[in-house]
Amino acid sequence: MSKAQLTFSDIDVTVTVPAGVRVIEISEKVGSGIVYGCREGDCGTCLMQVLEGWNNLSSPSVLEDKILRELMAGKHYRLACQAQVLGDVVVKPA
Repeated sequence: MSKAQLTFSDIDVTVTVPAGVRVIEISEKVGSGIVYGCREGDCGTCLMQVLEGWNNLSSPSVLEDKILRELMAGKHYRLACQAQVLGDVVVKPA
């Protein structure tokens, strides 16, 4: 299985993760400031900025595109609950 480096710049932590894992899964484990309110019906709270490795994330789904437009998020922003790590990437909370 392929591995990738996922760096959370807000806490200066880099972890090796299996390709295909969603950013939010790792964020919770390492204590990054990327949080989410999906369970409370508050979609969009896991917005993150991709500092490096934009092309090393899965393509946004139709739903994610819709939420990003509603949030008026810029090009290098993604939802951590949707973005799957495919290669080395550096992120931080939005």
